[in-house]
Amino acid sequence: MSNTVLKTSRRNFVAHKGRMALSAVAVLLSVAFVCGTMVFTDTMNTTFDKLFAVTSSDVTVSPKAAEDGEEISDRGKPETLSGAAVEQIGKAEGVRGAEGAVVSMSVTVVDADNANMGSTTGAPTLAGNWNDNELKSMKITSGHAPRGPTEVMVDADTAEKHHLALGDELRTITVTGDIRARISGIAAFTVTNPGAAVVYFDTVTAQRQLLGDPGAFTHVNVTAKDGVSDEQLKQNVQRAVGADTYKVQTAKEAADANRKDVGSFLNVMKYVMYGFAGIAFLVGIFLIFNTFSMLVAQRTREIGLMRAIGADSGQVLKSVVVEAFLLGVVGSVLGVGAGIGLAVGLMQLMGQMGMHLSTDDLTVTWITPVAGLALGILVTIVSAYVPARRAGKVSPMAALRESGTPGDRKAGVVRAVLGLAVTAAGGAGLYLASAAEEAGPGSMWLGLGVVLTLIGFIVIGPLLAAGVVRVLSGAVLRPFGSVGRLAERNALRNPRRTGATAAALMIGLALVACLSVVGSSMVASATDELDKSVGADYIVNSETGQPVVPQAEEALRAAPGLDHVTAYREVQAAVTAPDGTTEKDAALGATDPTYALDLRRKMVAGEHADAYGKDSMSVGSEYATAHGIKLGDQLTVAFTGGGTVRLKVAAITSDEGNLDKGMKYVSTAVAEANVPADRMPRPFMLVASAKGGQSDADAYAAVKTALAQYPQYKVRNQADYKQSLKDQVGQLLNMVYGLLGLAIVIAVLGVVNTLALSVVERTREIGLMRAIGLSRRQLRRMIRLESVVIALFGALLGLGLGMGWGATAQQLLALQGLKVLEIPWPTILGVFAASAFVGLFAALVPAFRAGRMNVLNAIASE
Repeated sequence: MSNTVLKTSRRNFVAHKGRMALSAVAVLLSVAFVCGTMVFTDTMNTTFDKLFAVTSSDVTVSPKAAEDGEEISDRGKPETLSGAAVEQIGKAEGVRGAEGAVVSMSVTVVDADNANMGSTTGAPTLAGNWNDNELKSMKITSGHAPRGPTEVMVDADTAEKHHLALGDELRTITVTGDIRARISGIAAFTVTNPGAAVVYFDTVTAQRQLLGDPGAFTHVNVTAKDGVSDEQLKQNVQRAVGADTYKVQTAKEAADANRKDVGSFLNVMKYVMYGFAGIAFLVGIFLIFNTFSMLVAQRTREIGLMRAIGADSGQVLKSVVVEAFLLGVVGSVLGVGAGIGLAVGLMQLMGQMGMHLSTDDLTVTWITPVAGLALGILVTIVSAYVPARRAGKVSPMAALRESGTPGDRKAGVVRAVLGLAVTAAGGAGLYLASAAEEAGPGSMWLGLGVVLTLIGFIVIGPLLAAGVVRVLSGAVLRPFGSVGRLAERNALRNPRRTGATAAALMIGLALVACLSVVGSSMVASATDELDKSVGADYIVNSETGQPVVPQAEEALRAAPGLDHVTAYREVQAAVTAPDGTTEKDAALGATDPTYALDLRRKMVAGEHADAYGKDSMSVGSEYATAHGIKLGDQLTVAFTGGGTVRLKVAAITSDEGNLDKGMKYVSTAVAEANVPADRMPRPFMLVASAKGGQSDADAYAAVKTALAQYPQYKVRNQADYKQSLKDQVGQLLNMVYGLLGLAIVIAVLGVVNTLALSVVERTREIGLMRAIGLSRRQLRRMIRLESVVIALFGALLGLGLGMGWGATAQQLLALQGLKVLEIPWPTILGVFAASAFVGLFAALVPAFRAGRMNVLNAIASE
């Protein structure tokens, strides 16, 4: 009988291939997203692995304080070691060569038109000295290496992107001053360059201009003699210079450290994409479930006849499961191929944005197709199991009844009770989240509430359909007369089907609504906080983390029409409270006294300005409460790399706001007195205020003019700063909406499939309606209206649910100072209206096919 089951499954699969196609597309899209993510991230890893493997020397020696893969320093200069250390390392046993190298990311390179040569994708701009180790990954393709302070070499990718040629002038902006040099050579990467912009100077210029120390290097590239392993060489170097004097890494260790830094970025991207793949699978489950539910219902007589001639329930169940397996295999195989194509498309997109990834490095491991096939087939079988189980319970007597027998009333009651209970539990979780006093427990309750309310709404969808569709029909369908009433009855005929179809759309739109509310609330809260707290007129900072170079600060201070300029920097220190507890690596805001005017902090005790007195500081209210600190108490502050001093608490700032929450303040003078000049951080932000009576437009223009030569810094007034916050959140939301569009596409396919199968199910009914006078145009309109009301039903549930989630999430964010709840009504209403167009679009093909149906053949249909 097993062969019969297989043959029957194959016959049914082929017979319904058109109906299966849309479900296969859902599987295809979901699997493609997973496989595309895997191939893309594997390719990124391969690209960086090759780069790190080629560029790492046998052993690398760097300063102890240097961070792996991080050369941007708050001082504007990386950590260094001396030339004497290079000589000492070169004398170690087993060393064939020790070459000092210079590299810094704390630079900005501009062309003759003052355009920034840096990457727009977040890849760094690197400046260093041309040395033998660079020959492992670079090849000079034109010109020659730099030979003096007036020559610079640039990488070929940057030269091509910005149309640079030999002889063009570049200006490299560093903390020690500007380097003006002409391009003497262009070097191409022999491995894939992920997008970094690279410039090279001769060693003397690099040391003097990038490090401010003619005899210093950032690291030493050590090569081993023949027969000496990297690990042995590392031990020999450590013995020669002292095990704890420098950071000594083998090529593998250096590559692993760099890979870890890149991996943190890739992991965020990877897990976000996997998250959306999961959403796509969830939505796809409803499409597949609905498809098989309707197919089983339409084949009730066929299944009953199979039971009557001897097929048992297990064989019927197997028959449907095998159909699902075939669907899963077809969709998954196509999905794996589409996923590879998606990965290539992502690589091309990243290339347009400036991150170069070569298809030569395209990496498809065995786990990618295996995972894609396993996920696709498993999800399809799970989705079809309930309809298959229902098919197995069809009795032989069902062959004597009409197909499409309604579901068991008792099962509907159990479903409704269970759904209401789960929804109530989810609502309780959301309430507890909104009432939480700490973010940690609140986040757990929020997650639980979101999951349970989503499941609850899915389960009670059929129950809600009966009431909500009637209400929507009164507003949307009734104006269309008898055709509208027919569309309403069709939507209500099978509430379970309507609920499942709408649920697919509900999931995507719930996430859209939730993120819209959170994003709008974040912007509104930040804007409100800026209005209440920021007194400065202008804010200057770098979006890439570059500290403000001295020449830019001097240019701003010389700008006409300004009352004052405040430099804001952070210094690190160990702070010991009167109760004896020590906070290691505490961040202290070291600013000018005018910062008390620039940032209006709410005070718990004392005045903000008092924190900038001699031997004085301020602390935040939460820190003060936790350690029993009051005005006049003294804290022991041990500045990192500097001295230790006792400072009096002259002010306690409130931590109710979000700007600078919890920050401890000292004056710049106190920091300079206790931190050596060569360890003093550069400001990462400048704020300024115009003179009283000075036109804001004139002063703003003067500030922009003063900093025009430093394109790495953004100059904003308060209005611009608010707009930039809005734009940043908007860009993030647009990216998320684009990814959620995949779920919407699958939901639309679900509506199409439901309508198409519904038309087949109602073939005789449609023939009879056409026979008694219903025109083709009215028939198509009826199907379109049915689709619209189902889409609006899903949108109403999704948007309502999403706004509830978003409002709850905002209550948690309020614990972090984001206290303004803002519902983006234009977005919500726009999405709701767009859902009607989604319904119209989804109904185009089913309505067209129904309109072409032959009346007599339809009436004669079984």
